[in-house]
Amino acid sequence: MADVDKLTSWLDIQELGTGAPLEYRYISGGSQNEIYEIRRGDLHCAMRIPPPTAPADRDNGILREWRIIDALTGTDVPHTEAIAVCTDPSVLGRTFYLMGFVDGWSPMQSIGKWPAPFDADVESRQGLAYQLVEGAALLSKVDWRAKGLHDLGRPDGFHDRQVDRWTAFLDRIKGRELPGFDEAAAWLRAHKPIDYIPGIMHGDYQFANVMFRNGAPAQLAAIVDWEMGTIGDPKLDLGWVMQSWPEDTNSGDGSVGDYVDMRGMPSRSEVLEHYSNVSGRQVDDIDYYCVLAQWKLAVILEQGYQRAKGDPKLEAFGPVILDLMRGAAELAASSDYQR
Repeated sequence: MADVDKLTSWLDIQELGTGAPLEYRYISGGSQNEIYEIRRGDLHCAMRIPPPTAPADRDNGILREWRIIDALTGTDVPHTEAIAVCTDPSVLGRTFYLMGFVDGWSPMQSIGKWPAPFDADVESRQGLAYQLVEGAALLSKVDWRAKGLHDLGRPDGFHDRQVDRWTAFLDRIKGRELPGFDEAAAWLRAHKPIDYIPGIMHGDYQFANVMFRNGAPAQLAAIVDWEMGTIGDPKLDLGWVMQSWPEDTNSGDGSVGDYVDMRGMPSRSEVLEHYSNVSGRQVDDIDYYCVLAQWKLAVILEQGYQRAKGDPKLEAFGPVILDLMRGAAELAASSDYQR
């Protein structure tokens, strides 16, 4: 961390853990964000801040994230508590915010297997699935206008812009052909959702970006990592989750995205029904959202792959991206969704 004394002084002004020594621990980070655990007296929180090398506009991204978690205060959406935000660069050099520390676990902590008791008790995994989609359903119901997020995104014409926006994005970074791109793009241009009800969308909603409470039964503790959060179509979050969710979760090796063991979880139909019941939204047009999610995710990941430059973690996305784009085109070709 940068200047601990300056952070301590700022905490004094905010009356957070006043008078006690500050303790901190680095948790995780990358090129866009770093997360620290902060303790000071009765204050126990996490700090999210861009590293010094992050682009300048990442500060605006941090502020957008803060606005979303602050807006979730008082809602039934599982989220981290919004504690304080700082936009003064004289404190730590970058915009940062403090959020409540979550006592729980992330599916990314033990990739490929669940922690106890979900590792041995296969039936208990049903709750993990239902809690995941329930979080997205509850998020879709938040009155974003009443929460002051009217200027966070551009909900009007959201679907009309998607194909042109991400096609142009791919053209800027293009370094290879992505078979299936044109076919899926043409299908998306020819189809629309049955209805479109704007709301808060996470933008990268999946097991990797939520945390659960410790122990059983499964309970969603918080939706995290709001880098792509905006006002758009919340049902695209559902498409993000369902794009590779099998009808029979006990078939094959049960894996999704190489990090989740799906065995014992409810079927695709059951998960969709739960989302619909909680959100009050129809899911008959889920094929549209799954095609869009796979197609869009492939384009987003392609940027990292094109910038890999010998980074084995990013280079590993190469075949994954091709599978995603192929899957989007195949779903588009096989779907009987007509609108």
